[in-house]
Amino acid sequence: MSEPEQAAGSAPQPSAVCAMGPSARVLVDAGVCGHTATVRAAKTGGYIVRLELESDCPHVQKIAAAPIELDALRQIGLRGGLPPLLESAYACCAHAACPVPSALIKAVEVAAGLALPDDVTMTITKELVSE
Repeated sequence: MSEPEQAAGSAPQPSAVCAMGPSARVLVDAGVCGHTATVRAAKTGGYIVRLELESDCPHVQKIAAAPIELDALRQIGLRGGLPPLLESAYACCAHAACPVPSALIKAVEVAAGLALPDDVTMTITKELVSE
């Protein structure tokens, strides 16, 4: 679809990952760095989820240069250490507070039917402490 058609109000075509089964999309505005990301996740069978990640951040682009397919049940707990997806994501991220790794997990949970879709919000302000 051409840009003028999209500008005229036509919706962009869904990605191939979203056409597979139950799916989720998470839009990330990372904050002061100015980068954005779009995570798309789709259940392909059982608890297997396929992820696609697009971003203008060069660090986030390293997380998923190609679609990732993984077992959602191995991604949602912390008792055995960080889930494999978070380990991979944090190995690529330049900043520990990057919200993209969390967005990946949220997308996996929703696509796999392990969580309901709802927005997550962090409101950050700088406050002066007076004694």
